Amino acid sequence: MSLSNDIAKMLLEMLENNGTTEIQRNEFAQSVGCVPSQINYVISSRFTPEQGYIVESRRGGGGYIKITRVKLDRPSLIMHTVNHIGDTLDYATCHAYAVNLLHNGAIDQKTAKLLLAATGEKSLRTLPPAVKDRIRASIFKQMLITIEGKDD
Repeated sequence: MSLSNDIAKMLLEMLENNGTTEIQRNEFAQSVGCVPSQINYVISSRFTPEQGYIVESRRGGGGYIKITRVKLDRPSLIMHTVNHIGDTLDYATCHAYAVNLLHNGAIDQKTAKLLLAATGEKSLRTLPPAVKDRIRASIFKQMLITIEGKDD
């Protein structure tokens, strides 16, 4: 297993108890036996809002990094996602949002496939590159709003 996977696993274990953890980056890096930038890399690539996490940091001598797993009910998670999407959305981020919604039970497998099909490169291939991510964001948000509006 790679060092990044080991670090991510440790952080996930720390999140198990109450869905939040605080670490001091330098001390954590020392205990793992890596450079602090490796900790930054793992956090910035594996603990993103798209993946259902909020990361806060404070710099300085007593600085820390706080990671919180977002636990929301279905309607709140969908609206949190809609509100977090900006004016543009690339496909990789779109995919991460869909996977997070699926894993958290906000959408089912069929809905995830439809979201990704509607916002995928094949569906948007005729659009000029300059507008593709704007259209993708609009479609994704509108589909989520429509999904949330239906009764289960």
